[in-house]
Amino acid sequence: MLTSPKLFVAYDFSNPSKAKEFSKKINPEQCGIKVGKELFTSGGPAIVEWLQSKGFKVFLDLKFHDIPTTVKRACYVASELGVWMLNVHAMGGNDMLSAAKEGVDQSNQNPYLIGVTVLTSMNNDNLNEIGINHSMNKQILKLALNVSTHKLDGIVCGASDIKGIKPSLPKDFIYVTPGIRLLSNANNDQKRIISPEDAIKAGSSILVVGRPITESKNPALTAEEIIKKIS
Repeated sequence: MLTSPKLFVAYDFSNPSKAKEFSKKINPEQCGIKVGKELFTSGGPAIVEWLQSKGFKVFLDLKFHDIPTTVKRACYVASELGVWMLNVHAMGGNDMLSAAKEGVDQSNQNPYLIGVTVLTSMNNDNLNEIGINHSMNKQILKLALNVSTHKLDGIVCGASDIKGIKPSLPKDFIYVTPGIRLLSNANNDQKRIISPEDAIKAGSSILVVGRPITESKNPALTAEEIIKKIS
């Protein structure tokens, strides 16, 4: 059973100092933090450990996608950092998903492991560009079923994608949804976007929100308002 938080703030910072400074503006009792490639490349494991020392749960969003042995080792090392959640690309295939799960299970920690289906920056045209000729919903369902078969805990997908796939997946499956935007925000680089309240209604378990919070004049208040909407 998933334990809180329902909200993770996407730390799209290129500088660990900026990440640390911003952390003073939000409450670890309200939200967790998503550390992606940009911040991890600049700050490494040290920034993850620092954030955790301040009480934040960390979702390590590195989307591992490589040969099975490499992914297994990476997932083991990431788990040993004590992160709350980590992910792999579901398009890596069954052997890679199985190896990722083995890596997490061999750790002394017990993070959630989820699979990225199709990036929320993509649409059907983008799928066609890489040789996938069926619909977005069909591709996401196929990948989600593979993730479930290999005993991962859930997926990353657009909130609008959940309705068509949820009946085929375990009841305790986790749906992590980026592409969350407030009414006053521009779409930016996301194509499959949705409001916080509509995402929860659609079946989202965890919302990942970046710029609406990190560029807010009052990040803590914005986070609080989102939490009220989804509670």
